[in-house]
Amino acid sequence: MIPELLAPAGSYEKLVTAIHYGADAVYLGGKEFSLRARAGNFDRTGLTEAVAYAHAREVKVYVTVNIFAHNCDLEGLEEHLLFLRKIGVDGLIIADPGILIVARETIPEVPVHLSTQANVTNAASARFWETQGVNRLNLARELSLEEIRGIRSATDVDIELFVHGALCISYSGRCMLSNYFTGRDANHGDCAHPCRYSYQLVEEKRPGQYFPVEEDERGTYIFNSQDLCLLKRLPELIAAGANSLKIEGRMKAIGYVGGVVRVYRAALDWIEEQVQNGATLEELALPEYFNEEIRKLGTRGWTENFFDSPPGEEDMLYDRMRVEQEWVPAGIVRQAEPLLIETRNVLKTGDSIEYMGRNLATTRCTVAGIVLEDGSVIERANPGNRVIIHTEPEIFEPEINCILRKKV
Repeated sequence: MIPELLAPAGSYEKLVTAIHYGADAVYLGGKEFSLRARAGNFDRTGLTEAVAYAHAREVKVYVTVNIFAHNCDLEGLEEHLLFLRKIGVDGLIIADPGILIVARETIPEVPVHLSTQANVTNAASARFWETQGVNRLNLARELSLEEIRGIRSATDVDIELFVHGALCISYSGRCMLSNYFTGRDANHGDCAHPCRYSYQLVEEKRPGQYFPVEEDERGTYIFNSQDLCLLKRLPELIAAGANSLKIEGRMKAIGYVGGVVRVYRAALDWIEEQVQNGATLEELALPEYFNEEIRKLGTRGWTENFFDSPPGEEDMLYDRMRVEQEWVPAGIVRQAEPLLIETRNVLKTGDSIEYMGRNLATTRCTVAGIVLEDGSVIERANPGNRVIIHTEPEIFEPEINCILRKKV
């Protein structure tokens, strides 16, 4: 009954972190044929190692082959697909009909998941893709709950839904501003994210004169959507028949990926426990501490997008690129005894930190001492340092790959 939790793995380290915090499956890209060209995509050795690591922990791996291809882009596709079958990937994420037909002809036994880039927004479209041999539909983000229910009732294939992460101001991935402004093609995975730029107005007969379109003194971010968060709507999505719940973020930092997976895993486990104890999905409401935890991880605030109705101005972030964060990643646990971490932000003696255990177990403490691996005592560790830290109170039985965060 509980859907699969599908997490982004933009690098091997993020894959390890997502699995550590409870992802049932991860999605990632190879160096070829994958959107998110600037993510830390995997070469063939990396893909082989990633699949082996995940499968050893009973986690599935889906590989993106989701560019919109020109003829020249198809060169080497069949050989790439055969390699993916050889290493045992659990599914292919595809958007382009041409790539789809090549995949069905070349490796028909490997499941195909239709990318959200294909923009499935209606039941007839869902039925069409089912006739083409697609095993799963990642529905468009521009759907209400009622529309999701309608599509679910019209098809027998799996339904996958984005529940968290950045939103495209256009239909997912169809915006051409990046190409026009920078020459970086969003449909080849190289978007420059111009929706996050600050804009001013220029009149064609007054070149060089820029007129502010102000929400405040910083200008305006007229295309800047808040991020998607459907955390509190999980019971409704489960009741609607979702098979997989997907988190956006192959290019996000490890602290974000691990933190978001941690919250959604805990929420799904809580829902499952309540149902096993006799509750119905319709009556469930997540406790407030889930919302408190997710607020520590945000970048642009939260919107439920089209879930109840089309988004309005309250779902935009007009006055800045992102929301200031109160917590940032401090480090990753690399050794439990003594507590050795690899730092991700500056960490000083006296800093207030939280140890992010699994199942939302959180220990708040203070950094009482920092020691380099050679035994030298320091007051400040810089990003990338490997240091032994002493905390008050002491963190009980820390786990390797858990994240520490610090109060800004």
